[in-house]
Amino acid sequence: MSPLQVKFQSEIGPIYLVASENGLHGVFWKEKKIEYANPKMRGKAIEILNETQKQIEQYLYGQRKVFNLPLDIAGTEFQKRVWHELSKIPYGKTFSYSDIAKKIKNDKAVRAVGTANGRNPISLIVPCHRVIAADGTLGGYAGGLEIKEKLLRLEQNGSL
Repeated sequence: MSPLQVKFQSEIGPIYLVASENGLHGVFWKEKKIEYANPKMRGKAIEILNETQKQIEQYLYGQRKVFNLPLDIAGTEFQKRVWHELSKIPYGKTFSYSDIAKKIKNDKAVRAVGTANGRNPISLIVPCHRVIAADGTLGGYAGGLEIKEKLLRLEQNGSL
């Protein structure tokens, strides 16, 4: 079965979730050209989409710091190494692109880390919003800098 998509209106705007029977494929800020799930549908993909929405809502209300979802994400080996390191950044902390490059033992890959960070298909779940520039500026974010600021504020102050 091909992946399914749902849209939900969150505290920070619309979020599009994509999942298959194997796991969560994506958390996006813009609609993807993927079939929408029918609310009456049954199956593992629907369960994953529902659980993802529930956990994101808990996170946005300050009730969850760690996500526990089955993932089914596609990427290069390098991207997956970067995303794995992103997933280790503690709630409420920020790392620089340089910090991540050092953690994957490739100090010179700062730009490539930035590119992999920008291609993270499951933002929020793999917290790419916790990565900032070495000078402390926020850098980019797929959801926009306003949302990145809100997420960082949520994690540091407990509210959006």
